[in-house]
Parts: sequence; structure tokens; C-alpha cells
Amino acid sequence: MRLTGLADAVLADPTLAAAVEDARTGALPALDLTGPPALRPFLVKGLVEAGRTVLAVTPTAREAEDLVAALGDLVDPAEIGYYPSWETLPHERLSPRSDTVGRRLAILRRLRHPGSGPTDGPLRVVVTPVRSVLQPQVKGLGDLAPVALAPGDTAPLEDVVRRLADAAYSRVDLVEKRGEFAVRGGIVDIFPPTEEHPLRVEFWGDDVDEIRSFAVADQRTLETVDRLWAPPCRELLLTDEVRRRAAELGQQHPQLVELTDKIAAGIAVEGMESLAPVLVDEMELLVDLMPEDTHVLVVDPERARSRAHDLVATSEEFLGASWAAAAGGGTAPIDLGAASYRAIGDVRQHSIGLGRPWWTMSPFGLDGGLDTPVSDVPDGVESRALPARPAESYRGDLEAAIKDIEQWRRDGYRVVVVHPGHGPAQRMTEVLAEHDVPARLVDEVGAEDPLATDVVMLQPFALQETLALLRFERWNDVLATIREAIACPQRR
Repeated sequence: MRLTGLADAVLADPTLAAAVEDARTGALPALDLTGPPALRPFLVKGLVEAGRTVLAVTPTAREAEDLVAALGDLVDPAEIGYYPSWETLPHERLSPRSDTVGRRLAILRRLRHPGSGPTDGPLRVVVTPVRSVLQPQVKGLGDLAPVALAPGDTAPLEDVVRRLADAAYSRVDLVEKRGEFAVRGGIVDIFPPTEEHPLRVEFWGDDVDEIRSFAVADQRTLETVDRLWAPPCRELLLTDEVRRRAAELGQQHPQLVELTDKIAAGIAVEGMESLAPVLVDEMELLVDLMPEDTHVLVVDPERARSRAHDLVATSEEFLGASWAAAAGGGTAPIDLGAASYRAIGDVRQHSIGLGRPWWTMSPFGLDGGLDTPVSDVPDGVESRALPARPAESYRGDLEAAIKDIEQWRRDGYRVVVVHPGHGPAQRMTEVLAEHDVPARLVDEVGAEDPLATDVVMLQPFALQETLALLRFERWNDVLATIREAIACPQRR
């Protein structure tokens, strides 16, 4: 929470403040805000302060990861979760990576059954690409219990091995990849999909004596850890009911026997998730698993809708082509439509029907004008333009950037220059001093540290990968303009 004062100043803008108040009261189930990307983390921060759990949806996974990094200086990082999407299509005969599945299930577990620790506690913000919001998933994934152990716990070794196998971990002789475990005497090596290194659990009888991380390359222990927390590695677990249904499916449709025979035998096979709709009772969407106080915020909705349309079309084409090949040119003998991507409009209506508001935040048009939003707002949805505009791209023209900074300062604006690290911020302070621009370097802007009107404040901050500059009116006036993406000066 290093930018308390800065975030408070941004959220004091009347338009943003009114939106946050509407979120607090639940007055608007749908709203489109128009503003530059630099405002997105601040809006999320405002929604969290309004007592909402935020589901932030981005067009791509890269933008989701960037938003998570940006939010880390405005919201407690322990309360932010990234929910990744599958790398595969729902009907593709390929399984998602175990680390992807583990991260997804860890988030769902925290949503449904939050713990008290920093790694399993309740979440206030979940950031995800639109692909995850459109894809149905097996119902009840948030109730899957991870294999959790801590030094001093009593747990029979045979029971731990059984639980790991039930969680779709593969038993091997030597652990090398995520989702694997090995047993040697009273030692169990496990590589949870959410961990950077595998963990070695040492038992003394039925008691957990010690847990250490170790290196895959030479198998040597690295350091002691507080606990093991190993979520399942697959979203379709081979329960007795799933195995029974797989056996029946193979008898009815011989073209699927290559998959169904292994599933019926309890062997996890590549691509078995494609048959999930006929092997489980129900599928559900991510919004179904979110808390009741959830507020959905879709950033850059035009690109999100375009991405969603392409995903739906590609998935349907792939499903038809795969069945045509499997059935020798025939039509699909079973209905797997329950796993197909949903249209984003349908997901929106479903979310609003659940009482979870669906807001969007659109960028400006190419001309950068404050009165020309490009958002294609659905009928009946209120639209508000925020009094801010994206900055020019200086493209390394440091002199032009400094000239603008000095002019804004002389005009009475409060100017804060934000860098991704201490070194560039220190260098920028020196450069401004060389140009007779008063500046001071601070590590944080707190509520008790008002923004000065006569100096330029610089600080390390991860809100933008490139240098960002936020421009405000005088202290008692409203937010006027937000500038971003000024090229960082390079040390010559």
C-alpha cells in the first residue's frame, strides 16, 4: 500500500468517486466508463474500497499479468489472485498444463474456502483473461481439498500417497516435473504445480518431521519451508463415478475407446478433459464461483468482445473437425456443447442475473479526445467519460518530457513521476535538477504526505513498466489529466 495518497487523489475525481459510490450501493448493474489504461488499477482499488470483490477481465493473458503487477502497489498483493486460462481449447485432445490447473484450482479454493495464511487467505481481486470467463468448467472444483501438511502433523504415509494419487499426481522414481511425486522409505518428494521448487517431506513414523524444498537438477535440499500445500493437477479427477461413465461411453461409442478404456482403468490420459461434459453431472462458469459481493470489470471491452467471438468460432470449428476425423466424416455422436465457450453477451446477462454487476472500462479513440469514446455501449447501459487522457508518446525525447513537466508545474498542477525502480527514479531526479526543475525522490506517497504543488515528486513504483506521469489540478481542484508512458531516461 505504497501509494495511499496518490490513489486517494485520483479517486477524489467526482466521476470516479460517483462510480465508486454506485458500486458501494449496487445502484448500477451495468456501466461503461471511458478513460485511459492508466486509470484501471485505480478503479479496481476504488471498487475494493467500496467493499466489493473484483473480477477484472482483460482481453489477453499478458494484459492480465500486467494488471496484477500494477495492482500490487495499490492493493495488498496477498489479496490479489491471477486466474490463468487453459492453453488448449475445450474440445482439443490435449490437456492443460499441470501448473496452469494447479494455479486455477488454488484460486478457486481460496474463493470458496479461504484460509488464514498469506497464500491461502481470502481474495479481494481476481484478474483473468476473457477466455477463462467464457469457458465452462467442472462444477465443484472450488471444493477440491489440497494435500496440506505441516511439520508436527500426524498423517499416515499410505494415506498421503493415496491422496496424492487421487489428486492426479503421477508417481515416479525421481521427481522432475510439476505434478509428480516419489516415495523412498519415509520420504515423500512432491512437486506441487504452484511451487517454484519441489518439496521433500520427511516422516518420523506417522508424524511429519520436516519439509524442505530441493533442486530438480541435483536433488539437493535448499531450505526449510513452513508447509506443503498441493492442489490437484487436473480439473477432471478419476473418481469411481467418472470411471464408470467412461466405461459405458466406450461401449456405446467405440471410436472413443482409446480414451475411455484408460479413464475407466484409472489412468489419466492426455485430452481426457474434452469428455468432461459426459463424465460429470454439471458444468459451471467462473462467475458462478465468485462471492456474492463480486463486481465484474471488463477492461478494453471492444477487444474483449472481439477476442471472445474468435474463441467461440474457433472452438466450434475445432469440435466439428475433430469429430469428423474421429467418426470417419460423420457427425458428432455425443453432445459436448456443455464445454463450449459461451458468448460474452450470455455470460454478461448470467452475471447480472446472479446479482453481480458487469462494468466495462473503455479506452479513448485514436484522436485522444475527451468527448469521443470508442466503446460500443449496449442499449440501456449508462456511459460516463473520465476527465483524463492518455499521454503523448515521447519516444525517448527526454527534453520534450522535461519541458512538459516544467510547464505543468508552472501551471499549478501537482506532478508525480513514477518509475519501476529506484535507480531510474534517482537518475530522473538528477536530470530534472540539471534543468532547474525542483524535484524530490520519495519511496512512497502516503495519506499524510500531501502532493506538493511546487516540486516534482519521483518514486519507484510498479504501476507502469515504463515511466508514468500523473497530472493533477491544484490541490483543492479535481483531477484534470493523467499522463502515461513517458520513455525512461537511460544512463549514458
